[in-house]
Amino acid sequence: MEQWFNVGKIVNTHGVKGEVRIISKTDFPEQRYQPGNKLFLFLPKAQAPIELTVKSHRTHKNFDLLVFEGYENMNEVEKFKEGILKVPESQLTDLEEDEFYFHEIIGCRVVTTSGNEIGKITEILTPGANDVWVVKDAHGKEVLIPYIQDVVQKVDVQEKLVTIEPMEGLLS
Repeated sequence: MEQWFNVGKIVNTHGVKGEVRIISKTDFPEQRYQPGNKLFLFLPKAQAPIELTVKSHRTHKNFDLLVFEGYENMNEVEKFKEGILKVPESQLTDLEEDEFYFHEIIGCRVVTTSGNEIGKITEILTPGANDVWVVKDAHGKEVLIPYIQDVVQKVDVQEKLVTIEPMEGLLS
């Protein structure tokens, strides 16, 4: 059975020419939203996904704006709101060393180099220069781990284990 990976959520239309506003959940928006790429739209009550081809992409404020081939006016894309855009596993590409897909990182246990268990990665934030991994400890407290070389020492996606060297103040 095909496994699907979230790319983004359509939250609204934008203008009258069929643009949709996306809250992106992909690691590689410039690759996923490239004109000609295929995305699959999963709507809440639909039986099957709708295959869409990206016609154009641009960013506006904190959103990605897309137009799909054959859907070039607001009335045609209004029904896409709240839909989730996904790609099948077959569209995932090989990554460079020390690059990971979000789904490989989320769920990993985090330990320090001295062996202390911190918790599990529950979310990845992409605020700017580097990603930030949200780790929940056993008590539900969140710890924010910057994905930088000084902190993240080792990532083992097979074992679902991340080893960090906490910088001063990170765990307090």
